[in-house]
Amino acid sequence: MRHVYACACLIAAFAALPARAATPVLADHLSGSDVTVLLDFKGPYSGQARREMEREATAILRSSGVRLDWRLVGEASGKSFHDLVVMTFKGVCEYEPEPPRYDELGPYAMTRTTDGQIQPFGEVDCNHVVSSASGAMTGQDFERADLLVGRALGRVVAHELVHMLTKSAEHGKEGVEKPALSGRQLIAAFLPLSALDIDRVRLVRPAH
Repeated sequence: MRHVYACACLIAAFAALPARAATPVLADHLSGSDVTVLLDFKGPYSGQARREMEREATAILRSSGVRLDWRLVGEASGKSFHDLVVMTFKGVCEYEPEPPRYDELGPYAMTRTTDGQIQPFGEVDCNHVVSSASGAMTGQDFERADLLVGRALGRVVAHELVHMLTKSAEHGKEGVEKPALSGRQLIAAFLPLSALDIDRVRLVRPAH
């Protein structure tokens, strides 16, 4: 089982790699039963949104047998992990009453690649996710806006993790792995992995 040591120099080295906005994919070459996701927030974020993001992505991937562990980058220095990805969050990762507007159907994230190979470093455009989530809110939704933003972020992260785990850019026909998700889908009460996508993950990552 592969161990990865988290350190500032490692993160900085990969930050210099070429990035491309692509079919949402995060990382590759993971083994074992747990994945540690390091969170690197470059701007302000809501604690409630972060907690809901972690809860939502964990719940989505749990159906496929994958367990997620969440750490801030500063908490991981000098420690070792079996399977590690680093997610960088750009922009404002909390509800804004008037966020900038984007094309609703995304992309919401991008991955870093080297010579066409996916690296375990991804980047989420929080401004875009918040814009789509906010635009879909109505009525009492605004009373729990940061929770809904966190739910949306969790679904974006889970979507990318499926690409990484399956080592495939293939999308699903339904559920969180659809090629494009609307703001309404990002904040809906339920958006699971489809049965087909669960099987795809289990096929390449059997339970231990």
